[in-house]
Amino acid sequence: MIVLRPRLLAPLLSIVVLTSVSRGAVEKLSFNRDIRPILSENCFACHGFDAKKREADLRLDVPEGAFATKDGVTPIVPGNPEKSAVWQRIITTDADDLMPPEKSHKKLTAAQKELLKRWIEEGAPYQKHWAFESPVLPRVPANAKQPPAVIDAFLTARLAEDRLSFRPEADKPTLIRRVAFTLTGLPPTLAEVDAFVQDASPTAYETMVDRYLNSSHYGEEMARNWLDIARYADTHGLHLDNERSMWAYRDWVVKAFNEDLPFDDFTVWQIAGDLLPNATPDQITATGFSRCNVTTSEGGAIDEEYRHLYAVDRAATLTTTWLGLTGGCAQCHDHKFDPLTTKEFYSLYAFFYSSADPAMDKNISSTPPFLKLPTPQQQKVLDAAAKTEAVALKALEAEVQKVPYADPASLKTAPASQTITQVLFDDDFAPGTETRNTTRNPSLWRMQPDFGTKSGRRVLELSNGQFSQEIITPVLAPVVLGDSPRVSVWVRLDPLNTPGVVCLELNGRRIVWGDAHVFDATTYGKDDTITAGPLPKPGEWTLLSLDPTTLGLKTGSHINTIAVQQVGGTLAWDLCTVTGGVRASVD
Repeated sequence: MIVLRPRLLAPLLSIVVLTSVSRGAVEKLSFNRDIRPILSENCFACHGFDAKKREADLRLDVPEGAFATKDGVTPIVPGNPEKSAVWQRIITTDADDLMPPEKSHKKLTAAQKELLKRWIEEGAPYQKHWAFESPVLPRVPANAKQPPAVIDAFLTARLAEDRLSFRPEADKPTLIRRVAFTLTGLPPTLAEVDAFVQDASPTAYETMVDRYLNSSHYGEEMARNWLDIARYADTHGLHLDNERSMWAYRDWVVKAFNEDLPFDDFTVWQIAGDLLPNATPDQITATGFSRCNVTTSEGGAIDEEYRHLYAVDRAATLTTTWLGLTGGCAQCHDHKFDPLTTKEFYSLYAFFYSSADPAMDKNISSTPPFLKLPTPQQQKVLDAAAKTEAVALKALEAEVQKVPYADPASLKTAPASQTITQVLFDDDFAPGTETRNTTRNPSLWRMQPDFGTKSGRRVLELSNGQFSQEIITPVLAPVVLGDSPRVSVWVRLDPLNTPGVVCLELNGRRIVWGDAHVFDATTYGKDDTITAGPLPKPGEWTLLSLDPTTLGLKTGSHINTIAVQQVGGTLAWDLCTVTGGVRASVD
């Protein structure tokens, strides 16, 4: 353990201190600007925020620790370096007492030592971490010659301290080139240069700057840096690195800069825009900030591991972006330098851990949940349809009120059983379902194929050299097996690339059409597989239909998952349904 104790310096000790050249009135040091970086780099690892790693029970990151006297020793005495134990440990020649110690492989430079001494002489004023200090407008320096802009007043005053002055003003072609690149990231056109050079008005420069500020390219250039902070990308980033449909968030950021969206709105919308009352599409799109993390759908990945990694990424990115803290460090330990504990980090982490997106991105571009964004023309059509729907619903409700209703269970004669059909997919997966493709080649919806469809305009196509499947999970409403249940799906085998076997799997129980031994060459075989019949004829639509009770499922039980599967080849699937009788007096 390191123990602080005062040291008497030998009378003959020679101390060489580098002093700064006087520039008239020397500016007072700022703790956050001048001192914190030195202490953070050299001292805080052992004498900072992290209580578990703290040595000698000494904190130098807060005045309460630095000024506290313990056993007659005061680490820092404001205004008096000679009585400050910290300063004495910095300048000692005793290797056992030198700070930072040799084993830390850190060494203060002469300039850093001089800054620390000056700071103590000035009273060792502390500041809170810069991220928690309210910005204060500084006093504008008074200059003999009033500069054209306020910022120039500060530059002029600072240059004057070193007896320097501005370089001559750049010529107009150079000025417009600098402005164009800074504000739009693009060079000015020849016409723009000529117009600026020929503009002799006193507001020529301001007019030129305003023109670039009003350019749509301004938002694109400003958005570049923000999108880097948000870790934006057009792919998922891991494993197959498939395409990701995130362009709407990117375009929103560009739009926000171009429309000069207030920064408080810019912040709130990205962190919690979906929680605002009557959230607009823009406000919901802004939350894409938290969907920009890298994701995966690797076969060997563990869901819980990646849910954890995603939440860590989101919490760390938020703290870096809006708190100015390297929050990711606190996922393993209390932060060494920033005022952030592991408990605080995981309190924020818990918010993101409850996010609705799945652990696996499914190797698709639009991993749910996602927002459908219509074009302006489509929005007009939707608005008109919504008005028509409202009128129709009102009329329907009026008609419903005219119909007498009696609880079927209260009737003397129970109503006859009715056959109900639930659609699992037809042109798309049914609302309220989640889907997962666990094999190498993702499925795709093929629009109006040459061979036609059995229903709608699209078919679900699976194509793979080995095992391929699409797993469908009802999540919002259960699929219940009624009386005399049937599960059906239409299939068409590609005659030029015929699968070896076609399967349906309900709650993990599989029934196959074709040679079940084809599975022997894969890792997806099952001992309890049931064979329903031969492989359907290639090139024709065939209805596969089965009684779920043959797989051991009983009437009234739920279908938790249903998977369409094949081994090799290319296969089109269409109109998958579950049919069964429903008795109103019972159900």
